[in-house]
Amino acid sequence: MSDLTVKEIGIANAVTPGEAGGDMVARYMRPGTLSLAALPPLSLYVHLPWCLKKCPYCDFNSHEQAGSLPEARYLSALRADLEAALPFIWGRRVHSIFIGGGTPSLFSPGGIDQLITDVRARLPLEPACEITLEANPGTFERGRFRGYRQAGVTRLSVGVQSFDDAKLQALGRVHDGAQARAALEEASRAFETFNLDLMYALPGQTLAELDADLKQALSFSPPHLSIYHLTIEPNTFFAKHPPAVPDDDTSSDMLDLIADRTAQAGLERYEVSAFAKPGHRCQHNLNYWQFGDYLGIGAGAHSKLSFPHRIVRQIRFRDPAKYMDQALAGAAIAQDEEVSRDQLPFEFMLNVLRLREGFELARFSERTGLPISAIQAALKGAEDKGLIERDWQWVKPTPKGFDFLSDLQELFL
Repeated sequence: MSDLTVKEIGIANAVTPGEAGGDMVARYMRPGTLSLAALPPLSLYVHLPWCLKKCPYCDFNSHEQAGSLPEARYLSALRADLEAALPFIWGRRVHSIFIGGGTPSLFSPGGIDQLITDVRARLPLEPACEITLEANPGTFERGRFRGYRQAGVTRLSVGVQSFDDAKLQALGRVHDGAQARAALEEASRAFETFNLDLMYALPGQTLAELDADLKQALSFSPPHLSIYHLTIEPNTFFAKHPPAVPDDDTSSDMLDLIADRTAQAGLERYEVSAFAKPGHRCQHNLNYWQFGDYLGIGAGAHSKLSFPHRIVRQIRFRDPAKYMDQALAGAAIAQDEEVSRDQLPFEFMLNVLRLREGFELARFSERTGLPISAIQAALKGAEDKGLIERDWQWVKPTPKGFDFLSDLQELFL
């Protein structure tokens, strides 16, 4: 999620060299063209950028671990980054925390405990704050997941992708099917809720092979399942050396199979790629999709922060070594820019239309500071094309709109 909207709007403005956090806050608080009556919920994203091996399809800010992990120094940098960011979010409570990567489970349970302790000491958390950690079966050791649970993690997200050894090898994953199964067994014992990540339309994958993956995944009764279509992203190994992947018709059949199998297992498809049992939706991702705010700390992390008269995006330095140097010097932000009025309707709709239940019309004005009239023409066009249904209070994508989501979102550009 986190990269998509930022890529779409193309942030390019650099922070003024030497600009202090207090100066930036004063600039953000000056009068502007928007009028937000209330600030949205706030989440915290923490990026841990290292992994054992860069996957050929991955375009995230991840870096292969070379030598020993600089865990202690990076945790110090995160602490300094968070402290410097506090003036942006004074008085706001954090509803969810997501520790992503990279492969966060390369960090020790003790390191994750220190990270969560540092956050709790500096930010007020909601009593039921969801704290998610991404984990890779290739870093799995028995007892490690329990260590994360004891550190304060409430939800684990296990990046399985497939149980088929040949498909895992084609994806460049460092684990095999046996390790994936062992990790999920441990996750189900250590956590009341967890997510299982799968991918489909993999190189050479057949419908029968996907069905086998789905049956294996659902045998663990995951409370939450995320299933992503493999996409060939620019500047990846797969972009330079494209694999043979299923055609569009086969991919469509695969999505139909996913819908059938998950429904039979009692998982509701509440977002394009997310399926959950009642009470197990991912609150952190829901905040993204509902155009909430998030503070991102860590190498390359993105933030979206609302102020009474503007919405601002920030990006931290991407290179881990440079990030640590800059964060420890109190200057982790590499870029920041105000989101312009004409970008906001698309930004908002790009996210909320991913939700099957859609959004309340009042939330558009509440989260963007713009009047409903800013999207009325596009809403009418979408309704005329049969892509949404709406009444005076609610808008949601039709089944056709959900299937042709990109076409629907583009109407709001």
